[in-house]
Amino acid sequence: MSAHTPSPSPPGAGAAGRLPWWGLAIPVLVFVLLALIAEPARAESADGSPALAPVLEYLRQLLIR
Repeated sequence: MSAHTPSPSPPGAGAAGRLPWWGLAIPVLVFVLLALIAEPARAESADGSPALAPVLEYLRQLLIR
């Protein structure tokens, strides 16, 4: 009895051909958060309140659910 040899898959098929949604979302989110932390003067809104505090509060609320 011989073993079954799998046929080669076409290029672009399978896990290497397509990223899941979070494969792009996580690096973008990290980049945005680091940009807000590194440039706090630019991250402030027009009324002078810091923009990072509401983002962190929103993330905290998501994590404690």
